[in-house]
Amino acid sequence: MKNKLLSAAAAFCLVCCLLTGCGQSYTVSLNANYPGAAALEDLSVKSGKTVTAEAPAREGYVFENWYTDKNLTEKWNLETDKVKSDLTLYAAWDKDTGDKISEGGNDKDFSRLRTPGSQEEAYAYDLFFLPEVDGTSQPYVGDTMPFYEDGVCYIYYLKEAGDSYNHSVYLVTTTDFLTYKEYDDPVLEASRSGGQDGWIGTGSVVNVDGKYYFFYTGHGNASTLEYAEKIMVAVGDSPTSFEKLEGWDITPPASLGQKNDFRDPQAYIDPETGNIILTVTAAQSGTARLLKYTLTPDLKTATYDGIIFTDPTGDFWNLECSDTFKIGDTWYITYSGQDDTLWYASSDTAYGPYGEPARLDDKLFYAAKHVEDENGVYMVGWARRSESVSSTQDVAAWAGNLVVQEVIRQNDGTLILDPVDSIQDSFSVRRALAVDSSHIYLESGSRYSYTDAFTCYESFMITGDFIFTGEGGFGLSFDYNGRTEKNKQIVLDPTADTISLKFNEGSTFITETAAVLDPGQEYSFTYIQDGSVGIFYLDGAASLTVRLYGVSGKTIQFFAENNAIQFSSLRQYTRP
Repeated sequence: MKNKLLSAAAAFCLVCCLLTGCGQSYTVSLNANYPGAAALEDLSVKSGKTVTAEAPAREGYVFENWYTDKNLTEKWNLETDKVKSDLTLYAAWDKDTGDKISEGGNDKDFSRLRTPGSQEEAYAYDLFFLPEVDGTSQPYVGDTMPFYEDGVCYIYYLKEAGDSYNHSVYLVTTTDFLTYKEYDDPVLEASRSGGQDGWIGTGSVVNVDGKYYFFYTGHGNASTLEYAEKIMVAVGDSPTSFEKLEGWDITPPASLGQKNDFRDPQAYIDPETGNIILTVTAAQSGTARLLKYTLTPDLKTATYDGIIFTDPTGDFWNLECSDTFKIGDTWYITYSGQDDTLWYASSDTAYGPYGEPARLDDKLFYAAKHVEDENGVYMVGWARRSESVSSTQDVAAWAGNLVVQEVIRQNDGTLILDPVDSIQDSFSVRRALAVDSSHIYLESGSRYSYTDAFTCYESFMITGDFIFTGEGGFGLSFDYNGRTEKNKQIVLDPTADTISLKFNEGSTFITETAAVLDPGQEYSFTYIQDGSVGIFYLDGAASLTVRLYGVSGKTIQFFAENNAIQFSSLRQYTRP
């Protein structure tokens, strides 16, 4: 009987071995899973045993874990998972940023601030300056006029609402684009008795041998004045105090054939002659143009030098807030096409002739002018807002928050915008993601797919890399009111080669910028948001300024449609 039992047990074990591969060895292939990686040696592992594999090395990266699929969705546990067949394990990597996840501790609680209006009122706007509330009125930053001297950036701006009379000029200063000192009183006030400068328009400041000239646009009532707009000037002994110079002005040249559109003087010092160069925007025969004047330092003589640039698109009747500057050996002119975007064109010489213009950022970053310090060149403008923060249809109001971005000249002479170093460096507290890994794989057909990724704090920065293989749109999706069809999205579209801002789950277009997106290529991105103002950077390629009301305290998701995307090395940071 005993022998029969032993024979039965042996037979059972034999069957088990045949079914499970008892004693059989399988090949475990290790894939380092990054471009240019050297091949790793295969392992031979007996069936039912765990894998013993050393973490591979990759310069600048930290090994995270092994996965059974190239998309890194199925994690392999070296301690508990057992080999049952031949398999390949793929390495997952995370960039070595030298920091660890911590808790912020000073996050604002948005659980009771559910409406866009209540959230907007609660924002501190440390990075994207907004003037202090005046009584019950929230003022906004209009066209900016930056001027740099002795380590201080003076940013004059047309103040909308509050105590500002007819777009009077106010001042805020900064030494780092992180902290701002706001001056309460106007630097230059529109005339309360009316006349030529009953309204004040954009201008600029220049230092001539210790005397500061503030050239500005005087906008009067066209029905009672011969000229609706003239170039006027105020004079000061410091960059914080000016007095209007009565009786001095420049009027449109007769060759323009109009007296209504003549504005936005931008002043420079000619280093060879000491003269003042003014560029002015105006229209001729309904076409937007930029003009040039030469002024003697005593302002006694102003010579019209002619037209230096004509809008080649024919789309605009005005090229607002033009500016001219040099980076490397290339000269650039920038302007904002009326109610459009920030444009630039380049030249080998100062003041043209210029090549074909191209857009820089999108229409929510408006009226920007350049300023230079010892560290770089920057564009200072304003982020457009909505008249109603609860609107889900448009972002079209004049004036908003002050926004500064760094100008980068690429090897081919083209310009892009990057985050200002001081702003980027201020996000030093690394936060946990909404997932337990630094990488996310997202695949979708014709219907949107979503996956949680980040948390929308009051002020934060997220970074990461991605590779995609399809043709459909993908990007970041912000919860607005708990209904997916109302989500606000930053959409990367490889078919159109654009990055856009869309509301209502992609059905309402707001704005876009150009960006070449090729499948199979790895890209990096940076997104910075402060309050309701955000800027998405496709690193080294493009930027998109956005306005997102009512999204704070909620989850930010990745989304995709007709595409497959591998996001990796994901990070989220807040400020101390």
